[in-house]
Amino acid sequence: MSEQVFLILTALADEPKHGYGIVQAVEKLSENRVRLRVGTLYGVLDRLVADGWAERDREEVHQGRLRRYYRLTDLGGRTLAEQSRRLAANAAAAESVLRARGWALGGGA
Repeated sequence: MSEQVFLILTALADEPKHGYGIVQAVEKLSENRVRLRVGTLYGVLDRLVADGWAERDREEVHQGRLRRYYRLTDLGGRTLAEQSRRLAANAAAAESVLRARGWALGGGA
């Protein structure tokens, strides 16, 4: 699972969001490391819907434009939880190796 997919699923975990809301949430979650382009976002959302990880929630008109909201499905939530556990285990393994080698953790290169 790519970082973009992981962050989009995470953004949808708390409540349904429209495209711009997802973009904002991903930027906040990633501390501005990941910035989604609209074309990229909707391509990913189409795949998430096709895979059953997300679904369309509703549509609203806002300032004359249609906003389509998406929400995480139960399968998407289980998938995100599994991926979170996997990433945490991988990070713990890497930290253990780094500590054993005497490399400090915490942002310095």
